Amino acid sequence: MPRDYTNQSPISFQRRPHLTRDDDWIRAFLKTAKVGHIASSRDDQPFLNPTMFWFDEENHQIVFHSNVAGRVRSNIESNPKVCLEVSDLGKFLPSNVALEFSLQFRSVIVFGSARLVTDPDEARRLLYGLIGKYFPEMTAGKEYREITDKELRATSIYAIQIEEWSGKENWADRADQSDKWHPLDEKWFE
Repeated sequence: MPRDYTNQSPISFQRRPHLTRDDDWIRAFLKTAKVGHIASSRDDQPFLNPTMFWFDEENHQIVFHSNVAGRVRSNIESNPKVCLEVSDLGKFLPSNVALEFSLQFRSVIVFGSARLVTDPDEARRLLYGLIGKYFPEMTAGKEYREITDKELRATSIYAIQIEEWSGKENWADRADQSDKWHPLDEKWFE
């Protein structure tokens, strides 16, 4: 029988709690993960958008940007509740039991409310933080032109205030196997 999740935290009832990671692990993962997927919704229709992002640890928020006009901005202005998924995938893990086939993964899900950043000084700071995550060796005003007012008006910068998060990691060498069925040949594990 399915569990009733009504009025429960989005991170309630972890199915495999031994894979759950702590806050320090989550922070470290968010600092290095490359691509995130922002889930938003409007009129009962979910949307998912891949994006670059920055974990602004000091303010416990996720920063990303999108076009000044478009679905992401429209959705967030209508419903600021969003979630972010980031993951790192490894190798496929075969098994001799159909329901035990698996995949190595590390992942974080962040739940929160997104806001459009309208203060130009804050927007610049957040964009420089985002650029710094991906290009830490580059400096504004040296390797690239500093952000202009015109560029700020042409983009939407968002900050997701983190309300809850969950981290999981399954980096096992092999999926669970059954001793009640013949073992897989080693070729499947190469």
